[in-house]
Amino acid sequence: MRSTHPRRPRITLDMAMWVFTRVSGAAIVVIALVGFFGAMLMGARTQMDLPTLLRWTFFPNPNHVVNSNIPDVAVGWSGLFWQTLQILIVVFGATHGINGLRAVLEDHFRGPRIQPAIRAVLFVFWLAVMAIAIAVVLAD
Repeated sequence: MRSTHPRRPRITLDMAMWVFTRVSGAAIVVIALVGFFGAMLMGARTQMDLPTLLRWTFFPNPNHVVNSNIPDVAVGWSGLFWQTLQILIVVFGATHGINGLRAVLEDHFRGPRIQPAIRAVLFVFWLAVMAIAIAVVLAD
């Protein structure tokens, strides 16, 4: 006797990364807005030019605003909250981008041996990017 219940689709890497790409894209926008409004609340309206504000929005590092007229930059903006935002935007952004690169490479290079090799190389590259980025964030 056959079951009348529909089969649940298997979760594959492609499906999981498709969902992650959508979620990470939205998360990057939210984190950027938090950085933008955080900088505005902390004095960027009158003390930063636009390029400095945009650098701060996407990578809130006190070293980006050292040359501005903002007093005590490191005191207000190098805390745990801003470091967490930096790490999140790096993780979401790098994973989002490397997943896009994986999708493009796998579309162009098909084969039972080449796709696992592509994934392995990109995974090692992703690990290196994460290690370097987190070291830079925490080196303040």
